[in-house]
Amino acid sequence: MTAQLLLSLSILIAVHEWGHFITARMFNIRVEKFYLFFDFLFPMANVLNFSLIKYKKGDTEYGVGWFPLGGYVKIAGMVDESMDKEQMKAPAQPWEFRSKPAWQRLIVMMGGIIVNVIVGILIFIGLTYFLGDRFILNDYVNKNGGVQALDLAQQIGIQTGDKIIKINGNEFEYFDDVAKPDVLLSHNSSYTVLRGDQEIEIPIPDNFIEQFDRKEAVANFLIPRRAPIVDEVSPGTIAEKIGLQKGDRIVGVQNQPITYHDELKAVTQNFQGDSLQLSIQRGAQLLSFTVLFKGQSSIGFYVPNEIVPAAGQKEVAYSLGQSVVLGPGRAFDVILVQLKAFRKIFTGQISFQKSLSGPIGMAKAYGGQWDWERFWRMTGLLSMVLAFMNFLPIPALDGGYVIFLLYEMISGREPSEKFFENAIKVGMALLLVLMVFVFYNDIAKLVTGG
Repeated sequence: MTAQLLLSLSILIAVHEWGHFITARMFNIRVEKFYLFFDFLFPMANVLNFSLIKYKKGDTEYGVGWFPLGGYVKIAGMVDESMDKEQMKAPAQPWEFRSKPAWQRLIVMMGGIIVNVIVGILIFIGLTYFLGDRFILNDYVNKNGGVQALDLAQQIGIQTGDKIIKINGNEFEYFDDVAKPDVLLSHNSSYTVLRGDQEIEIPIPDNFIEQFDRKEAVANFLIPRRAPIVDEVSPGTIAEKIGLQKGDRIVGVQNQPITYHDELKAVTQNFQGDSLQLSIQRGAQLLSFTVLFKGQSSIGFYVPNEIVPAAGQKEVAYSLGQSVVLGPGRAFDVILVQLKAFRKIFTGQISFQKSLSGPIGMAKAYGGQWDWERFWRMTGLLSMVLAFMNFLPIPALDGGYVIFLLYEMISGREPSEKFFENAIKVGMALLLVLMVFVFYNDIAKLVTGG
């Protein structure tokens, strides 16, 4: 998972810095360095200055730094991460950033954000075109027993067997919508469930999204109820001893009929007797077993990974034209989710600490196995998130420079060099504190299992 994150961030950092690089070149501004990762101990520009790889072409030194938490381009005549004060003391040269009109400098500063947005959009267009969509039909789930409510769903009052018929008062087609971030982040969100013949409104707590800070959380929320069909038998278990086979279906336990796997688990996990009676459907045969079950909690088999059969799913393929329309919308949905999350953080509805993830948390989101589909989905998402975060009006981030440039364009006055330099220092200090907090938060979550 670390390798996936490192590759993803390397791609996104490189294209972000290339955005600054290419826009600077457009206006004949000299770029002295183009680095993936930092060749110093960020944000201390004069500490541990060395690179892993470097070469020079023209006026630009290209390289890979040793500190893998970002990257930068050193643009001549600009106060940046390198804090090169000596250069700024010399008279301005026509090839320098500071010599150019404010609108050109604004484009250079926006270059990285713009390229990250473009890359994110292209990735989502590609995923839409090449992979399409596969949805679980909510109507199928409701006609086949409703949902199995796992721990997170039980916390808000959903019960196994409930049928979710509305989200925020609206009917919906795809079961996948119940755990969408947009739903979990919306204010006053709710599910309408059908329990027996009664409709019940179940509010979603404003801070419920905090429970979904791990990749595994969605799998601990809601799943369609599944039949107790054997897919794989675990070695050394009761299932192996009685000879259960792939495709066998448990149809009865303790002389009581069962339809769903959760019903079987409810009996076996709470069983207090010595012997357990099982009825097994194998093709046209009905088999019966009585097994010693004292001290056991499961029979020892896995149900199929496919949550619902093909009949309960809808696969949608898109033309290139449709993908070009849908892709940007899906990319900008990431930004809308970020805005909703920030609003909830600032209003105190969700915890800043629980909402924040750093490299360790992001690496966990990629999963333990290499999966190219998940890799590109995560890369597209991160590209949009990086664009959003870089646009924040914090000195030392692109958004901070943009604020200063907009002030200059509106007022006609450029902030003093001293003020600008101090603002960059403050911004870097804030980023350093945030970086330390993020690492501490990630490690704390790892240790506590959060």
